[in-house]
Amino acid sequence: MNTIKIGGVPEHFNLPWHLTIEDGSFLKHNITLEWTDYPGGTGAMCEALRTGDIDMAIILTEGIIKDIIAGNPCKIVQTYIQTPLIWGIHVGAKSKYTTLSELKNTTAAISRYGSGSHLMAYVNAQNQGWATSDLKFEIVKNLDGAIETLTNNKADYFMWEHFTTKPLVDDQTFRRVADCPTPWPCFVIAVREELLETKKEQLQIILDTINTVTSDFKQIPSIDKTLAHRYNQKLEDIQEWLKLTEWSQSLIKNETLSKVQDQLYNLNIINKKLPPEKLISEL
Repeated sequence: MNTIKIGGVPEHFNLPWHLTIEDGSFLKHNITLEWTDYPGGTGAMCEALRTGDIDMAIILTEGIIKDIIAGNPCKIVQTYIQTPLIWGIHVGAKSKYTTLSELKNTTAAISRYGSGSHLMAYVNAQNQGWATSDLKFEIVKNLDGAIETLTNNKADYFMWEHFTTKPLVDDQTFRRVADCPTPWPCFVIAVREELLETKKEQLQIILDTINTVTSDFKQIPSIDKTLAHRYNQKLEDIQEWLKLTEWSQSLIKNETLSKVQDQLYNLNIINKKLPPEKLISEL
C-alpha cells in the first residue's frame, strides 16, 4: 500500500476529497491518502510541504507560487478551483470602522506571513489605492485567533473566505465591510518534487480519481444539504456558493502564472519571476 499525505483547509471546497477518501476510491488502487486539516491555511501548508509533513496540498494559487519562488521544492500539478476565491473583509462586531475606506493605515490580522490573508491584504490595498508600504500586520494563526484578536481590538480587520466566515457574520462576531475576489483561479494542487520523481503513477491515479468526482460534484443528490450540514452553513449560503464555484480538471495556464507573478512582483512580495516549467509539472 502506498501512503501519500495530503493537506487542505477545513472548508467546503475540499468535500470532494473527503467523500472520495471515505468511499475507499483510493484504496482500490492500493493508495492510502492521509488527509490533514490546516486551519492556519496556505502559510501553514507551505511550511508542511517544505518539512515533508505532507506530500501534496490543496493550496491557494498565489501563496504556493510565492513559496516555490522562495525555494519550496514543489510543483503545481493542476488547478483545483477554477473560479476566484471571494475574500470577505471583516471587522469586529463592535468595531468603530464601518466602511472599507476607513481601514486605510489600520492593522490587518493575518494567519501568518506568506498566507492568503497576508497576500490578499496587499491586493486589496492596491485595489483601494493605498500605499502597500504602510500596511501593518498582526499574526493570529487561524480563524479562532482572528476572532480573539478582532474582538479585543488587537487588530482592525481580517480577510478570510466569504462563506467560511458567514456564520460569524450572522451571529455578529464579525461585521463584513466588503469583499475582495482573487483576480485568478484560487486553489491549485501542489506536490513535493520528491513525489513527482518517485510516485508519479500514484499521483496520476489520485488526480484522475478526484477529477472524476469534481466534474460531477454539483450533480450529487442533495449535495447542498450535505455541505450545509458538514460545514455548519445555511442552506441558502451553500446554494449561492455552489453557483459561484467551478472545479477544474486542468493544469494551470501559463498566462495565469504570469498574471499572478506580475502582481506579486509589482507588490514587492516576490523579487523575481520564474518561467512556467519551474512552477508546474505535467504528469
